[in-house]
Amino acid sequence: MASEHRSSTASTLDPVQMIADARRALFTMVGVLAAIWSIQLVNWMDDYELGKRFGIIPQDLGRLPNIVTAPFLHWNWAHLEANSGPLFVFGFLAAYRGVKKFLGLTLLVALTSELTSWVFDSPNRISAGASGVVFGYFGYVVLRGIFDRNPIDTLIGVVLGASYAYMVTSALPGVAPGISWSAHLGGLVGGLAGAWIFRNRAPRPAADPKSNANAKAKAKSNAKPTTDPSSPNAALLKELDDLGL
Repeated sequence: MASEHRSSTASTLDPVQMIADARRALFTMVGVLAAIWSIQLVNWMDDYELGKRFGIIPQDLGRLPNIVTAPFLHWNWAHLEANSGPLFVFGFLAAYRGVKKFLGLTLLVALTSELTSWVFDSPNRISAGASGVVFGYFGYVVLRGIFDRNPIDTLIGVVLGASYAYMVTSALPGVAPGISWSAHLGGLVGGLAGAWIFRNRAPRPAADPKSNANAKAKAKSNAKPTTDPSSPNAALLKELDDLGL
């Protein structure tokens, strides 16, 4: 597997590397969606018992471990379809810079979204769904380029943020009834934090001593020669130097 840390802009513009990264991200998201749809099929065939057993009930300590399973369960096909499109798009962009980072990010936003839902949602219902993870991927992609000092990713983040800024309203209390605003907010915060946690830590390439020596030698060769004040031509040379000749 190619290195997931690339510190120079030139490497991110390598067409071969870009195609390889895109293919890896595509296969990753196809696998994620295939797994979620397979789980949904089993859930549907079992009259959604998986959701009832492995979704979270807010403030119920016995259901707290389910914060790692609830994001992958949905209550009906329409629920899953609504999440699948943005999950694929944002997930693809999140996975583009490295699958290991993506897996760590997925765990982080799953935990932050469902834990926030467990704390703040009403205990009268069972909560499940991948929308909090979607918000996490969104937040991560928006900030990633800034922390990685990558102009391409920064531009992608700006465009994505401007295009989908309206989504953030559903992370506010009371704006979207029947939807867990707290899961959206928790996922978003987790994604923003993930952009910092999983930032590119590769050191900047050290300066080449040979190139530094060559640069100093070149500067020395280009320097204007000094003139001995006692030379008979010293006055003439000074006048020519003052004239810029």
